[in-house]
Amino acid sequence: MKRASRSIRSRQAVAYDYCIIGGGVAGTTAAETLRQRDAGATIAVVSDEPHRFYSRILLSKPNFFLGKIPFDQIWLKTLQWYRELKIDLLAGQRATAVDAAAHTVTLDGKKTLRYRKLLIATGAQAVPWPADGADKKGVLYLRTLDDAKQIIAAIKKAKRAVCVGSGFTSFEMCEMLTMAGLQVTLVMREPHYWDPLLDEQSGKMIEAALLSGGVKIHRNALVKTVDGRAKVSGVTLESGQNIPCEVIVAGVGAQPDLSWLQGSTVKTNRGILADEYLKTSAPDVYTAGDCAEFNDLILDEHVLLGNWVNAQMHGKLAAANMLGERQPFKLVSFYTAMGFGLTIAFAGDVRSQGRQVITRGPQGNTFARLIVDEHDELVGATFINRTNELASVCKLIEKNVKVSPIKDKLADPTVDLGTLAR
Repeated sequence: MKRASRSIRSRQAVAYDYCIIGGGVAGTTAAETLRQRDAGATIAVVSDEPHRFYSRILLSKPNFFLGKIPFDQIWLKTLQWYRELKIDLLAGQRATAVDAAAHTVTLDGKKTLRYRKLLIATGAQAVPWPADGADKKGVLYLRTLDDAKQIIAAIKKAKRAVCVGSGFTSFEMCEMLTMAGLQVTLVMREPHYWDPLLDEQSGKMIEAALLSGGVKIHRNALVKTVDGRAKVSGVTLESGQNIPCEVIVAGVGAQPDLSWLQGSTVKTNRGILADEYLKTSAPDVYTAGDCAEFNDLILDEHVLLGNWVNAQMHGKLAAANMLGERQPFKLVSFYTAMGFGLTIAFAGDVRSQGRQVITRGPQGNTFARLIVDEHDELVGATFINRTNELASVCKLIEKNVKVSPIKDKLADPTVDLGTLAR
């Protein structure tokens, strides 16, 4: 296809060299990388949100949530940036179909874009909470900027809140809601926090911090109904206990929306399937970020990850490969969260069932678990207040080191892991 210096409008479609579906960190990073390396290309970024690129990380930080920093710090790109780089931002528009054979994408069932190369970086969305009455006003999620705005507005009139789920979202929301002066109750179906990704000892350390921060915890509990007519007035647990509240924040997971790809040649599983080059099953179609279920060369399996650093690196690599390079993605993914005096981190594959687990500590208020697979290789780790060891552990995972010769040192919390990772 002959490259056009500008998008070509025809009766049927608007044509671009590079079309990116998703305006988050993966898509925006890809667009910026493409422009840096292909000055004459036409580029479009399609986003189903009405906003330009902003920081999702900041959404869950107390300083932003409580209005202690200017709201404008949320924006990571200006509209002028898109204009200067000649990147067409099609905000508030949703991709509804892709025809890989025709190299076209349909937006909102009407407008059609023609592409030379396509990147799908649509991220993930909050899993709907299945409780009876979850459609009432006051049941909220934290995934997008508009979600955060709703929560910020709701808590100004609320005195009590219920958080549902045991994960990063609930942990951070519990802290922000208590800092906002609300009485907070955490309802989780697990016997301890983050089961089964964390063991009981780790989970109890997190729960102790929540309790000391004033959060009430209901373990092994499920919400039977959301009380109230049109608006939330509380929840009733399956045990029959009632918990009054005006706000509920549900954090029961996130998953990509793959429904619009049904019937296309883009293969999906839990996410959009891709190889280590982030190339999908369809010609000239790539994927990146939270929606990409890619071949992880370090873990030697297809994985679906949801974090900022991973998505950012995906965007850079996908862009390079769209430009004709052949760079495999190789990065140990990690997550971190802070709250109630704790810093929690996960690195690599933290699934421990059927695997050897080496513990470091507890030592004071710190604890770490190193996950070893059937090949005697370190594949993952969890940390509580030991995130100074995160970089060293990531290096050990990336190097596929054999654990047996250094097991005693790994189990000794006084040993500097940096000496083992060199």
